Amino acid sequence: MKAFNQLKTFQRILGEYPVDTPLSKFLPGFYRQNKQMGSTDRRIANRLIYNYFRLGKALDNTVTEERLFVAEFLCNTQTNSFLAHFKPDWALCVGFSLDEKLAMVKVSYPDFKLEDVFPWTDALSADVDRDAFLKSFFIQPDLYIRVLKGFEPQVKSTLAKAEIVFREEANQCLALANGTRLDTLFQNQHWFEIQDLSSQQTAQFFKPNKWEHWWDACAASGGKTLLLHELQPDLKLVVSDIRESILANLDERLHQAGLFKYQKKLVDLTKNVDPELHDYQFDGIILDAPCSGSGTWSRTPEMIAQFQDFKIQSFKNLQQSIVRNVVKYLKPGKPLIYITCSAFKAENEDMVDFLTAEFGLKLEEKTVLKGYGHKADTMFVARMVAPDTKLNRSIKTDE
Repeated sequence: MKAFNQLKTFQRILGEYPVDTPLSKFLPGFYRQNKQMGSTDRRIANRLIYNYFRLGKALDNTVTEERLFVAEFLCNTQTNSFLAHFKPDWALCVGFSLDEKLAMVKVSYPDFKLEDVFPWTDALSADVDRDAFLKSFFIQPDLYIRVLKGFEPQVKSTLAKAEIVFREEANQCLALANGTRLDTLFQNQHWFEIQDLSSQQTAQFFKPNKWEHWWDACAASGGKTLLLHELQPDLKLVVSDIRESILANLDERLHQAGLFKYQKKLVDLTKNVDPELHDYQFDGIILDAPCSGSGTWSRTPEMIAQFQDFKIQSFKNLQQSIVRNVVKYLKPGKPLIYITCSAFKAENEDMVDFLTAEFGLKLEEKTVLKGYGHKADTMFVARMVAPDTKLNRSIKTDE
């Protein structure tokens, strides 16, 4: 009976779930309207709905319940009452390797193809291991924190006392199970930032010097700004975004981290921003560009079902529009750090080709940060340097 009730709850969630809405925003509202659901009920409902979307577009023509059973089998490594009730034979094999389980699914469902999970593999960046990337969608990514310098002993000690398992992924970087509650454990103690492993690794490309003037052009909540500030506290900083509410959140986050000296600009980078930045020239620009987010879809698997092919070109067009209005504020010989959380070549290597061909920027280094091998996000980062002659500010822009 319990498994049937869990299935009914899943069906209700899926039936009420609106397209183009993140699950993380929809589910809290659903639970508020269904207060009879306890914490265990919510946890199981979360697992079922997220695992269902992890199947991506595979077995699209199979009935919903069967797709859910397949997803539960592939995404879990330990048996549970739900799978044991509906698929007892599979429940006995849930600890098998993913390759073995994929083979079993193929026997039961001959139409199943791994490449259907994410049917845009031909559009991936060349350095992405397609097989590993596809399999990563069946694995819940970890929660990563960047421990502030000097606070490593306190953070590790607090986690150990609370019997929270963690691993050291890199210098100052700890990985914990997704969903670990840290807010109550570290009340009023700003010892770390929640930040994905790959996002943290982009800092290796910044290389700022003391007293330089840097611009975080699409600053969002300020994660890259904080990385930059930790590398070199004596910078003059400008942060900008198109969303006023996001900049308010950025203020709160930066102030909490003790960063108060910066300029803030509310700008639309798809348009000419000379009225706001006409006197500015920067020693470095970080452009964490708006993108498909395809490298993060193992965290937000519902996005796979919502995505359509034409959006790849739409994002590329948007990025080209933005870079036209950004690179002209870069001093000669100074770096542009181009970042996306996309796995698509059109948003990554093709944009590097565009920047080097259109504006004469020189590529110093680029890489795909392969988060799929670390239960983390997959990102792309490139460091390019402006030519020694000043870029022409009359570059055509989109009005």
